[in-house]
Amino acid sequence: MLEVLPGARAVTSYRREWLVKDLVAGVVLTTLLVPQGMAYAELAGLPPITGLYTSITCLLGYAVFGPSRILVLGPDSSLGPMIAATIVPLVAADGDPERAVALASMLALMVGGVMALASVAKLGFVADLISKPTMIGYMNGLALTILIGQLPKLFGFSVDADGLIAEAAGFLDGLADGDAVAAAAAVGITGTALVLVLQRWLPKIPAVIVMVVLAIGATSLLGLRDHGVETVGTLPKGFPPLTFPDVGLDDLGVLFAGALGIALVSVADTISTATAFAARGGQKVQGNQEMAGIGAANLAAGLFQGFPVSTSGSRTAVAERSGARSQLTGVVGAALIILMIVLLPGLFRDLPQPALAAVVITASLSLADLPGSRRLWRQRKAEFLLSLTAFLGVALLGVLPGIAIAVGLSILNVFRRSWWPYQTVLGRVEGLEGYHDIRSYPHAQRLPGLVIYRFDAPLFFANVNTFRTEVERLARGTPPPAWILIAAEPVTDVDTTASDALEELDVELNGRGISLVFAELKDPVRRKIERYELTRTIDPRHFFPTVEAAIAAFREETGARWTPAPESGEE
Repeated sequence: MLEVLPGARAVTSYRREWLVKDLVAGVVLTTLLVPQGMAYAELAGLPPITGLYTSITCLLGYAVFGPSRILVLGPDSSLGPMIAATIVPLVAADGDPERAVALASMLALMVGGVMALASVAKLGFVADLISKPTMIGYMNGLALTILIGQLPKLFGFSVDADGLIAEAAGFLDGLADGDAVAAAAAVGITGTALVLVLQRWLPKIPAVIVMVVLAIGATSLLGLRDHGVETVGTLPKGFPPLTFPDVGLDDLGVLFAGALGIALVSVADTISTATAFAARGGQKVQGNQEMAGIGAANLAAGLFQGFPVSTSGSRTAVAERSGARSQLTGVVGAALIILMIVLLPGLFRDLPQPALAAVVITASLSLADLPGSRRLWRQRKAEFLLSLTAFLGVALLGVLPGIAIAVGLSILNVFRRSWWPYQTVLGRVEGLEGYHDIRSYPHAQRLPGLVIYRFDAPLFFANVNTFRTEVERLARGTPPPAWILIAAEPVTDVDTTASDALEELDVELNGRGISLVFAELKDPVRRKIERYELTRTIDPRHFFPTVEAAIAAFREETGARWTPAPESGEE
């Protein structure tokens, strides 16, 4: 029981001195959960109340199945656009909110199922499918998409458009046509500025709740409704019953595709956030158990009219700063939200919609990593281009194609490095042990008749022609070498395609009086070569345990001596 349910293990190890800290942190956390939950629900194209249902159920689900003591799950700004991109096209033209909720709930169940299966199969490594450069580009594109999408709401009007460029054009057209509501714009812009200023200069003050309280007060004191400002209104009273979402079979394929993308982003975000906070608290991250916890949170949300969730770094940081010591903090937050919607459903009825837009916009700005982009530009242009491509994929094609592009780029980048790995010729440098890259040490000494060649990758079908082409080029040297010695320590694998190519290459070189020689092959690779029967053509005596042993054998056979590097142009 303790192994399957981390929550049960947490109960048995709970310390009495943590109680007050967890209760206080739970109260503080609730003040952030409520406005953000409602704001992110609307970002996902759903009624605000569903954000509260989602917050309650995911906090309780993770408290039972999640391994982290203080990680806080909930509606997230990075998932909102993905949820909207999945369900909005499936909702009828009239925008039926009940159908939207059902679709979102089924999406949460699918995400939960994917997470649970991935946990059982121990697929926590899938979080590594998105490299940091592509994730930076994806998040920058997502931040811009959210910002542009929320601007009309910030100014008190709506835009019927799909896609970043169309939404930006619609917003500008709306401003030009006078659709903006002055009072709404004042609330939205002031609210955004207030949150940003407080977060920058007074980070210990809960900026979001301060802004929300002031916005509610302004609605009552200034009569903002009379000036055309829309508000949240009274929320539905009570907690929803256990409900399995009613969704047609035709919708399941689209929902499943969206669930895969959401699950990938969610697990990548959760594991990175968990790693950061675990390092502070001396805990170890359990990737597969984290996926089980996220899966349980999503399943719980899906059964109670919720939508997919992920980890929130900002809310986790608030819980930590408030003294949270265990998942009791989240349980307290869930209990307080239940009390609010049961006893005080009208508490946020005067909250202006532009204030919710301000919450979303400030959250979107935190997703962007412009310093990270600048660092990529300075340090590695190729990875900056990957990041830029991911950014453009999200900005121009949408968030779901964008995540597919981000994953595809990350995988292609891995293959690119294997297709065209670093390769070089080695020489001896006086005063340094071993043999070194002649590009770094152009004056390195050589042995006449011997070329020491290093290929920094496994040999497989995609790169063996690159290897073969370079070896053939070296074989055409003047004068041609007697041996081409492969310093094979970086060659961690040889597949059957590469084996056949090596056999053909060896036969070709032997016909020209050149021997293909290997040194420092790892034992598993050597066993594969023997299994492929390559030693029928490659002389078994041409496999050496070290480069030094191979060079000693060559010198003994030829009597060659180390000579200075040839002058430029002589090779």
